[in-house]
Amino acid sequence: MASISVQRKARQEGGAGLRFLLFVLLHTVGFLAVTLLMTWGAFVLFFVAIGGFSLDGMMHQLANLSSRYVAAEATRIADFKVLVAVLHLVVAGVIVFFRRHAIVPRDTLSLEQGA
Repeated sequence: MASISVQRKARQEGGAGLRFLLFVLLHTVGFLAVTLLMTWGAFVLFFVAIGGFSLDGMMHQLANLSSRYVAAEATRIADFKVLVAVLHLVVAGVIVFFRRHAIVPRDTLSLEQGA
């Protein structure tokens, strides 16, 4: 009789570990998704700002950028892609730095205790 309850408890503890792992994985994916959206928002805010905080100005700046992009040669396009990728990583790094308190889930202690 006692061995059955011990086996049940062991199965429940294994499930709790898996649930905790899935919880942390979901939290991490959510953190990265929100960070990515904030990074894209920073780029949009940049274009709105250089467009004079108007939709017409932003569209004018985007049209200027796209016309120059299409007219550029392959090496300049490759350099521009690298520049955008590095800038994206830097902006994401800054956002992660300021959101570092949100990386760890708040109630990990209560999940470990089974509460």
